[in-house]
Amino acid sequence: MDLWRLRAWLPRRADLLRVGALVGVALLLSTLAIAVIRIGFDGYRSSYPAPVYLLAVLIVGMRYGTWPAVLTSFAAFLLYDFLFVEPRYTLTVNDPDEWLNLLILLAVAVVIGRLAALQAARAVEAADRAREAEALYAITGILASTRTVAEAAPAIVTALEALTAMDRVWVGLGTITSDVRLLADTDPSRPLPVAGWQVVLQRGPDQGKSWVRAHVLTGKSGRGPRATLFRVRVDVSGEELGSLWALRSHNLREPNRAETRILAAAADQLGQAIIRDRFAEEATSAEIARQSEALKSALLDSVSHDLRTPLATIRATAGSMLDPAVQWSNDEYTEAFESIDAEAERMARLIRNLLDMSRIEAGVLKPELEAHDLAELVRQPVARLNAAGKKVAIALPDGLPNVLVDEVFLNQVLANLLENAVRYGGPDIEVRARAIDGRQFVELSVEDDGNGVPERSRRRLFEKFYQVPRPAGTARRGMGIGLTVVAGLVQCMSGTVRADSSDLGGLAVVVTLPAVEVPAE
Repeated sequence: MDLWRLRAWLPRRADLLRVGALVGVALLLSTLAIAVIRIGFDGYRSSYPAPVYLLAVLIVGMRYGTWPAVLTSFAAFLLYDFLFVEPRYTLTVNDPDEWLNLLILLAVAVVIGRLAALQAARAVEAADRAREAEALYAITGILASTRTVAEAAPAIVTALEALTAMDRVWVGLGTITSDVRLLADTDPSRPLPVAGWQVVLQRGPDQGKSWVRAHVLTGKSGRGPRATLFRVRVDVSGEELGSLWALRSHNLREPNRAETRILAAAADQLGQAIIRDRFAEEATSAEIARQSEALKSALLDSVSHDLRTPLATIRATAGSMLDPAVQWSNDEYTEAFESIDAEAERMARLIRNLLDMSRIEAGVLKPELEAHDLAELVRQPVARLNAAGKKVAIALPDGLPNVLVDEVFLNQVLANLLENAVRYGGPDIEVRARAIDGRQFVELSVEDDGNGVPERSRRRLFEKFYQVPRPAGTARRGMGIGLTVVAGLVQCMSGTVRADSSDLGGLAVVVTLPAVEVPAE
């Protein structure tokens, strides 16, 4: 047994003084009671009041355990022999009957002291078990009410500091030789102690636990703090994940059985929580990778489809125009050039949407907000729209307040909404606007008379690559980013967008924009 274990095993001076005081007071009161009984009072007098000493043995045994009770038994045996057995004030016994009485007194006192100590130990063990159960319940509750072990660790170390009577508790992830990442500390304002000696909890195969003092090469000179540094390894299935550390500076005693079980159980719970977080992180990473792969596939499929169609049209038209065997009239040349221009514009819009979507996701869009007349902004994209066979009506009331928007962004929003209405709607398209909330906002809507969108799909219209389910055999149209770009651009201008049913019978996309009153000159 080394010096630290010897000092931890031996009782402290204060404990010895308390035990000695209780033994002395109990024996003194018992001796006085025996003296009074032997003298007699109110006609009562006992010839053998020695069993009174058993009360002293019982009290000491219940309070301090077996060995103090045994010592009290021997002290009572000697006191009774010295004070009350003839010849008095000596340890000599002349009467054989007195020897028998004294030996019976000693035997009964030892047995009673031992039984009292066992009963007290069982009570203490029951209290420790209850305390341990409460600690485990508290730790489990903390882990269950938090999402990650990083959120739970501060509350756990604070609870352990109080439950195990430690001066400081912290948790570090990593091994001794690698860089240890501090997870939680009850006193983060002070640097971690550097000690050449650590008391490590060793766990046996039969669930036995013992504290072993170990020397650690820290690579730093100087004496460490006058304290005892305890370490409980956090490992799961043989894999060391980190350590649970505790510092006790007010005394050198090692944790008792209850404190040891609490620290070990806390380390086990932390280990399971760390593994749980690892599995959750791996599952999240796998899901992100799966979604990323799905988005890449959708993007490649959409881009290849939407680019192939205009490119094929442009090449076919240009090839026909270059064929000397084909005779073209002026009107046919004009129509061919307009077709090439429309398909090129379609490709440009597709590429512009892709670039806008990437900038929206990167958060680098910086709108230049200015007050604009909404009627002027609406006429520009309507005039550029290639809506053959479609009728686009503009219904804007007089006296609308100006809107505080970025002109380029709003043009792109209207171009995408009109293109969407032309592609999926019927022959009639209408652009409406109205002031709301005391002329603080303006609602701008683009509506069509098509088949509309089911209510369950409207909430997802602005998701990237989302397309409304279509009947089997219907040709795939669009790549599902036009409305995503609309939502991103509108949010950059501090507006909102939603999908609703149209009064025309189809879909209505409503954009809410901030309004501003411009005083007349």
